[in-house]
Amino acid sequence: MSANSISDFGSLAALRRRGPKPAIAERCELCAAAIGEGHPHLFEPRERRVQCACEACALLLGEQAGGRFRRIPTQVVFLNNCPISDAQWASLGLPINLAFLFRLSANGKVVAIYPSPAGPTESLLALDSWAEILAEEPRLRELRDDVEALLVNRLAEPYQYFIAPIDQCYRLVGIIRTHWRGFTGGTEVWKQVAHYFDELRERASPAHGARHA
Repeated sequence: MSANSISDFGSLAALRRRGPKPAIAERCELCAAAIGEGHPHLFEPRERRVQCACEACALLLGEQAGGRFRRIPTQVVFLNNCPISDAQWASLGLPINLAFLFRLSANGKVVAIYPSPAGPTESLLALDSWAEILAEEPRLRELRDDVEALLVNRLAEPYQYFIAPIDQCYRLVGIIRTHWRGFTGGTEVWKQVAHYFDELRERASPAHGARHA
């Protein structure tokens, strides 16, 4: 092999090393089967953990009454004209105007999770405060335990309220944890949060009366 051939071969090898690496196929976290975009998610209430799943595992494990997992729905509902007042929100005692609230099937308690630079922070709600909110907003009575939450964005007016899948709520936590900088978060994190809610609003359907499974 000539010197030029060796040189050419070395250059080609270097280009291959620097070239784009093949995408790693995402896999079901339960059976390791390859899964594509738009795959189902399961929620493990005991561990508060979202699992990527194939359709077979989602059907087998996510629909079992009393089972370990709950299948997470995909529908997002925008609660237009949500009547929650400033006083009712203040009664929840949350230190931030960004949170999601959902009911745990294990004990029937309602928890509020608000994002922080350290990750999700939990606050246990007083049941009378939650009951008052349900009285004002009956659409929330249809929230599915563990897997659907009232997602609230009161960072700027007009306030936004959604019925959102729990995986989307934890995605917001991940955005804030990833992009937070310094004491106030920096401009990038709030830009990402605004983009998140714009996307959520675009995919949401308006709530008109009762929902049907």
